[in-house]
Amino acid sequence: MIRVLIFFALLFAVALGFAWMADLPGVISISWDGYVWEQPPVVVALVVGIALALFLAAVWLVLVILRSPKIASRFFTRRRKDKGYQALSRGLIALGTGNAKLARKHGLDADKLLKEEPATKLLLAQTAQLAGKDEEARGRFEAMLDDPETRALGLHGLFIEAERHNEPVAARHYAEEANKAVPGLEWAGKAVLGYQAVASHWEQALATLERNYTSKLIDKKTYRRHRAVILTALAQKLEEGEPERAYTMAKEAHGLALDLVPAAVIASRLATRRGDIRKASKIIEATWRLSPHPDLAEAYSHVRTGDSAVDRLKRVKSLAALRANTSVGALAVARAAMDAREFDEAREQLKNVLRSEPMRAAFLMMAELEEAEHGDKGRMRDWLSRAVRAPQDKAWVADGVVSAEWQPVSPVTGRLDAFEWKTPSGLPDPSAGETIEDALFEAPVLQPTRAAVEPPIAPEQAEMAGSTETANPERIADLELQAEPAKPAAKNDAKETEAVKTEPDPKTPDTPVQAVKEGYEGTTDDVGHVKPVQDLPETPTDAAPEAVDEPSSQQKTSETEVVEKKPEEAAEKKAEAEVDNAKANPEKSKGSEARTLETAEELDKPIAFPFSRMPDDPGTDDEEEEPKEPRPRFFN
Repeated sequence: MIRVLIFFALLFAVALGFAWMADLPGVISISWDGYVWEQPPVVVALVVGIALALFLAAVWLVLVILRSPKIASRFFTRRRKDKGYQALSRGLIALGTGNAKLARKHGLDADKLLKEEPATKLLLAQTAQLAGKDEEARGRFEAMLDDPETRALGLHGLFIEAERHNEPVAARHYAEEANKAVPGLEWAGKAVLGYQAVASHWEQALATLERNYTSKLIDKKTYRRHRAVILTALAQKLEEGEPERAYTMAKEAHGLALDLVPAAVIASRLATRRGDIRKASKIIEATWRLSPHPDLAEAYSHVRTGDSAVDRLKRVKSLAALRANTSVGALAVARAAMDAREFDEAREQLKNVLRSEPMRAAFLMMAELEEAEHGDKGRMRDWLSRAVRAPQDKAWVADGVVSAEWQPVSPVTGRLDAFEWKTPSGLPDPSAGETIEDALFEAPVLQPTRAAVEPPIAPEQAEMAGSTETANPERIADLELQAEPAKPAAKNDAKETEAVKTEPDPKTPDTPVQAVKEGYEGTTDDVGHVKPVQDLPETPTDAAPEAVDEPSSQQKTSETEVVEKKPEEAAEKKAEAEVDNAKANPEKSKGSEARTLETAEELDKPIAFPFSRMPDDPGTDDEEEEPKEPRPRFFN
């Protein structure tokens, strides 16, 4: 708007001037060589203006002709740059799309058209990287080091090449050089800090962290956290050699990051060594409120050396109460209770953990508890098998690496403060949906079992079976052994009893139908009820039907009394019973004498093995298989 006003003002002034000149009286006369030219002032002014314009136009034309070579050169140079920048733009687009061949073509064209252009050098170097020509890329980046303008660019490219070829020493060198050339370079500052931390050069890492914070490459929160991690790592390194310096650094790290568990553990441990129990307890309590951890509970239980297991249990309970209803606290209390032999307390704590947040450590502690309290191997194996299928315990995890101990730097990426206390991800949960019965947490109790056994087979039944097939002497002997009454244990009558109840069949009252044995049959406690070898009654070896007769009631009574007495008295009573029986039944005594003779003849025969070869010997192919005789069955 102001320019318009100024233009109209000037135009008004010119018009006013011409009007003033038109009103002037008189004429202007010019005479030269006899010629006289007289005109009014206005006409003279107009002619002078036109002449001046023509003069200026002539001068401009002359100057143009004189400077035409320079103008032509400038024109062609500008045209060349336009083509070069156009090729550079197309090359960058091709590089971004991943077309290395086209990007290289446009890059070469741009390099020809644009001399000493840093962008074309970068395009060609990155094109070589994309095409996999490492030597060419390294050469182009090294050529950039000579120019101060492109030195940082060349160092960055060489740093990337060194990392690609897994050369940490060279990468650290290029990063340090770039950090010196450009102090505020972000990638260089972070790379130098990372490599110093990986190499455990904690003093240099602290100095680099300070420079990064001064250059405003990181914020204050990140600075405090990284400084706490570096101080903790340095204190962990100096704990054995310089405990006082390590304690100072650990305290500073604990003040910068209260939730950093390793800093609290180291500070508490060093405070305990100095005898400052109160300070050690406060450090652990402050960290426990923010981040409960098993290492904190372990350090808190041993904060005072020489305490008994009961005192450690009380201390761990007080620590767990600072943040109630946590699985870490319950497991810590359970461990301290097991050390103090308070198995009921440990069982209750583990039950709460397995109900709320089942984990592998809880199952393993239950197996340890069963073995320590009862020595029950079966229940211990049961808990161990459940532990295999249980969810994973929490651990220190960073970039897919699972570690049982904390580390300040990730071994994969070199990132500072990368490890986190959490459950490893990407693992299946095999115990999803598995329920735990309440009976598993109760103490094991042996209950007496009731098992139905087969009724004893009398010799008459063996005689009836002999009519269909040949009687087996060994089978009859085994059946008679089963028919004998069990000998009670004299020493274990107060603790374990075994009674045989026989219910007669209403149809055949002489034959027992079912015998129910009560006691500890089928368990390891029935060893005390087994008959000794010397107490077993003698059995007839002759299985002929005519040799097996039903004994009288007197013989049954005498045989029962014999079993209940000592082996010597039983033998005497049995001899007297046989004499009385021979007197009462002379025919039966003759049969017994005949059986005795047959037994003696059988003893004189050579021993015949039941197997022609060992059980694990397969034999030859042409050997025919022999028919297997029925073997006697043995019952527990």
